[in-house]
Amino acid sequence: MSNVSKLITGTLLFLLGQILVWYQINGQFLSEWSKKHPLIMSLLGIPISYVYIVATDHLVTAFNGELWPQRLIGFSMGMIAFAFLTWFHLNQAITPKTATTLALAFTIVLIQVFWK
Repeated sequence: MSNVSKLITGTLLFLLGQILVWYQINGQFLSEWSKKHPLIMSLLGIPISYVYIVATDHLVTAFNGELWPQRLIGFSMGMIAFAFLTWFHLNQAITPKTATTLALAFTIVLIQVFWK
């Protein structure tokens, strides 16, 4: 698997992990079942952790052993997932402040990928 495919796979896995975490911790605001069963919801942490471990492996490999890029890409994927899902499910608008933060998160990804 090439570094580019590792980069794409790792980034998408981080995005998936962030989406799953969003539902895990915010499901209580979407469903009474989730609100009444926090212990069961917390057990989702096991497969989610596995997704993060695999994502980390892919991105560290893509960046030739460097750890910082995967952390910043993971953070940025979290910002993007959080903003979209919070808007989509909870109708909380993306304010100019949030839009600026998202643009910065996207810029972080671009810096990590393209700055050699």
